[in-house]
Amino acid sequence: MDAGCSTPDLAGFVPSALECRGKVVENRCVAKDTWIIRLSCPELAREITPGQFFMVRDPRVTDPMLGRPFALLDVWKDADGNVAGVDFGYVVVGKMTKLMTTWRADDTCVLWGPLGNGFPVPDVDRLCLVAGGIGVTPFLAVTNEALGAQQYGQSGRNVPNRVKSVSLCYGARSEEHLACVDQFRDAGASVNISTDDGSYGRHGFVTDTLRELISGGDCPQAIYCCGPELMMQAVGKIAAESQIPCWLSLETPMACGFGICFSCVTRVRMDDGTTDYRRTCVEGPVFRAEKLCFS
Repeated sequence: MDAGCSTPDLAGFVPSALECRGKVVENRCVAKDTWIIRLSCPELAREITPGQFFMVRDPRVTDPMLGRPFALLDVWKDADGNVAGVDFGYVVVGKMTKLMTTWRADDTCVLWGPLGNGFPVPDVDRLCLVAGGIGVTPFLAVTNEALGAQQYGQSGRNVPNRVKSVSLCYGARSEEHLACVDQFRDAGASVNISTDDGSYGRHGFVTDTLRELISGGDCPQAIYCCGPELMMQAVGKIAAESQIPCWLSLETPMACGFGICFSCVTRVRMDDGTTDYRRTCVEGPVFRAEKLCFS
């Protein structure tokens, strides 16, 4: 086991989770109020898969006391080609994320994970990713896995058929809020951008871009989506109308990250037609769209 990592007692909820001391390698602003941070934490990086997340806190402060959840952007490798850590993105919206902008190289943080279920391995020819704002974060790893550029997880997830095309429909408030666009293009994704103010790409909602893609000649065979709740609800409806399987990754606030506090429950439809509640941090954050009750 790598130095600085241990297997915490999580009461059986997340037996594979690790608690680590991550060292900051790089922390940079990539768009308006949007940052990408790189941490050295090889053992966690070797375990995590696309769509999973980890909790992060600063051990030097007591306010904020609780960790915050962040989704994997991607893993990174050292000079020898070994998986060495994780990259993740964040938007400055509160006390924790504002504090994180002050982190410099060699600063340390506490993180635990990998947590949650992540996205399923895509087994289709044409995959569509729909992102709103910082909801673009989970999809770089999804793209790299789907197109065969990177394997994730200790033994490597089995991707039975390499996806032939990945289309990213990415919506943001304006051009200055767009992040990681070149990284997605370099990874081989077809990038379709819409902005609320029309400063870049299509002027309008990302759901309009999705409808155009579906009505075109290369209709996606599966949709993965992450972003604001109203956007995800609309994407789920479009997918249902078009009979396209759809998975949504919820951005629910969390307190513990491993299922004990029950602060992140979401209402879901059961197979018998009733509804019940499931923990976003354990049973999610990725759910089939038709299973979620948004109202």
